[in-house]
Amino acid sequence: MVHRVIPLTPALSPSGGEGAGTPSPAGAGEGRGEGGGDGLGCHSGKTQMHAAAMAAGKSEVLAQYAHDYPVDAKAGPHDQPQSMCPAFGSLRVGLRMRRTATILSGSACCVYGLTFTSHFYGARRSVGYVPFNSETLVTGKLFEDIRDAVHKQADPAHYDAIVIINLCVPTASGVPLKLLPREINGVRIIGIDVPGFGVPTHAEAKDVLAGAMLKYARGEVEAGPVQAPKNGRSEKPTVTLLGEMFPADPMIIGAMLEPLGLAAGPVVPTREWRELYAALDGSVLAAIHPFYTASIREFQAAGRPVVGSAPVGCDGTEAWLQAIGTTANVAQEKIDAAKNRFLPAIRGALAKMPIKGRITLSGYEGSELLVGRLMVESGADLRYVGTACPKTAWSDTDRQWLEAKGVHVQYRASLEQDLAAMREWQPDLAIGTTPVVQAAKQASIPALYFTNLISARPLMGPAGAGSLAQVINGAIGNKARFDAMSEFFGGAGKDHAAGVWEATPKDRPEFKAETRRQMEKLAKKRKAEQMI
Repeated sequence: MVHRVIPLTPALSPSGGEGAGTPSPAGAGEGRGEGGGDGLGCHSGKTQMHAAAMAAGKSEVLAQYAHDYPVDAKAGPHDQPQSMCPAFGSLRVGLRMRRTATILSGSACCVYGLTFTSHFYGARRSVGYVPFNSETLVTGKLFEDIRDAVHKQADPAHYDAIVIINLCVPTASGVPLKLLPREINGVRIIGIDVPGFGVPTHAEAKDVLAGAMLKYARGEVEAGPVQAPKNGRSEKPTVTLLGEMFPADPMIIGAMLEPLGLAAGPVVPTREWRELYAALDGSVLAAIHPFYTASIREFQAAGRPVVGSAPVGCDGTEAWLQAIGTTANVAQEKIDAAKNRFLPAIRGALAKMPIKGRITLSGYEGSELLVGRLMVESGADLRYVGTACPKTAWSDTDRQWLEAKGVHVQYRASLEQDLAAMREWQPDLAIGTTPVVQAAKQASIPALYFTNLISARPLMGPAGAGSLAQVINGAIGNKARFDAMSEFFGGAGKDHAAGVWEATPKDRPEFKAETRRQMEKLAKKRKAEQMI
């Protein structure tokens, strides 16, 4: 097969929306059309694809993923954390970087879906794609096609780095990206495996690529002089910020660091390769998002101390300023001066814009605990915080604070757990992923989509203190509208009457009972066969 790289045209609109946020089972998306001949399409199942990858030479990378992004080994199909296709996280990081090309290796349906979602969320760069079929996958020709694509794209006039991402089928088949050259014509080559059966969420997949880039950049720093930041090195010690944030938040954090004699450094994932050097050069790493395990490992290898949590709300800002100042060896007088400068403004903003109502909160971005803290300090009766991300040492401060306030914190939250919390607490507002929002509205509970309506707002310092109240209070105030709609429509389109029909359907409970009996009989038969 002749190698080709297909550029896909970016969408015109940079806006996001709920449609792209619909959770997808880990490992889903690899189609039957390509790679299906060897039995390793998505229909093979997570367990079979994982076993195939282990046998095909991917045991080391999968073991590292299991360590970095742990999940309960006993978790069933309904206990999985919510996420869109995990590879979207790595793809997003690559597409947001200047002078970086991103190439996907996977089934065509997956590449289409990932590209669509990326452009739906504002990507304005082409996505490279190396196609395959059963023959090129089995014979190793796919690797040769990937190698040819990398050589063809490696133009130092246009790129600092090229990222190649193996999706589920190439990973399960053992396509060895580690055999690619480390650099071609001065262009760095970064090959990573991001299978849905190895990386639980798209949030953690961001860390997979960010960590790989930091490791590469750290090796360059250790080898000799590297490129300076575009605007030169900061005269003050810097604090590197870890995790994607609302664009205003790094500037707000920088203002709060100024009285300490510190400056805000780059945000990781970075927007340019040279920013990686400046990030590693920081005096302290602020793990704003605590699940970037591989990235944190690289900063620790570079000798950089790590501080968890973030300056959200009054308590959070006070504790964070103290921790950052102490870690950076700042005099206590300066730390106290920073607190005296910003804490009164935060208290005033919280008091001016209170949140009134009971809330359940869930999401898959990794900032859920920080948002929860801000809501509680704003006066909300928050009962539940669910996050798709795992528990780490860097979120302990936030977890302990929330639990002390009577909030249940659920790591690796499944859709079923989020829905159970909503049904138990009957909140005035449910904040969550698309299916949570859908279920809430069907139950006449006002709801907001976390990714687009909550996390896409400033959270830090004085600006974050009043940023959520207006949208949350406005949504809670819509309860009467939901009740009116429920009363008007009644049971139309619900349960047995769902769908399009000409004659009014009748509920047939005897059919349901017979189907249930048949399913129970089949389950007993399968269990008996397992015992033989």
